[in-house]
Amino acid sequence: MDWIANYGLFLLETVTVVIAVVVIIAAIGSVATKHKATGKEGVEIIRLNQRYDNMATTLKSAALEGKAAKKFKRQHKKEAKKTSKKSETEEPDKKRTFVIDFHGDLRASAVISLREEITAVLTAATPDDEVVVRLESGGGMVHAYGLAASQLMRLRTHKIPLTVTVDKVAASGGYMMACVANQIMAAPFAVVGSIGVLSQIPNFNRLLKKHDIDFEQFTAGEYKRTVTLFGETTDKDREKLKEELEETHTLFKSFVQEGRPDLDIDKVATGEHWFGTRALELGLIDQIRTSDDYLLGLRESSEILQVKWSIKKPLAEKINSVLSQITLRSQQSLLTDPINQEVEPGKHLYL
Repeated sequence: MDWIANYGLFLLETVTVVIAVVVIIAAIGSVATKHKATGKEGVEIIRLNQRYDNMATTLKSAALEGKAAKKFKRQHKKEAKKTSKKSETEEPDKKRTFVIDFHGDLRASAVISLREEITAVLTAATPDDEVVVRLESGGGMVHAYGLAASQLMRLRTHKIPLTVTVDKVAASGGYMMACVANQIMAAPFAVVGSIGVLSQIPNFNRLLKKHDIDFEQFTAGEYKRTVTLFGETTDKDREKLKEELEETHTLFKSFVQEGRPDLDIDKVATGEHWFGTRALELGLIDQIRTSDDYLLGLRESSEILQVKWSIKKPLAEKINSVLSQITLRSQQSLLTDPINQEVEPGKHLYL
């Protein structure tokens, strides 16, 4: 009986603590929402030269022992102070390299940050500088990646040299973005290409008929809706969707050809994708090289500045965003395309 009583008391204390923690979190969220309705946003700059220097100093110091290590550290501090004073009084004699990261998803959600980062760079960059975009994307919605590519075109319009590096994948819509660059670099096993258009739509019309469920859809305009999830698909609907796919593919090929005029577009615009070494042979890229190696090679000749657009959201908004994503994912029935990109059902065209 004593054991049961002690266990009951322990359980009651635990429940009390949990309730108290929940109340405190709710109170913090309420205060954050009340006093900070909107998050702070702005450009964050990371000096990669300094990061590389710190790496080198740490390794060199670790390789020394005793007095030699102490002497090295003192000497490094003196040189760092001299460099700092010189940079404060003199204009930098190095060119600047602005680094932007783009990690694409189905909707090219990162374009929200990309457009701000490009705008920030354009306020300071000159044709003597360079922009390096570390690109990773397997493609997605046509209109979304069209906008992302247009953002990179702003750099070319202002005659600022643009380099795109591909360490993992730049396929379909990702390659549409990459072909805007003055030069494209890729790792040996990076996936490149997939110049094609895709639409995958499951149809449940026969299932509805089997269970005597009517589906009614009202439109104005002959082609407002053709192939749908629940309606009966006719040959005319299929032909119209195929026509839209071909039209989009033609636009895609024209865009790539404009960016890379020497490319044999008919040979590579088959929807296939290749690894970096083969992509180099086909002319899809210009060089086999990782982004890390390229940036490290610029260390001595360029001031390397990583540009990130950051938005600090209130706590309540962060929690709400996570819950919304979980709910959205749980409701979606997903298909998969050849580049392992998630594709939602519905009449959408994907690069």
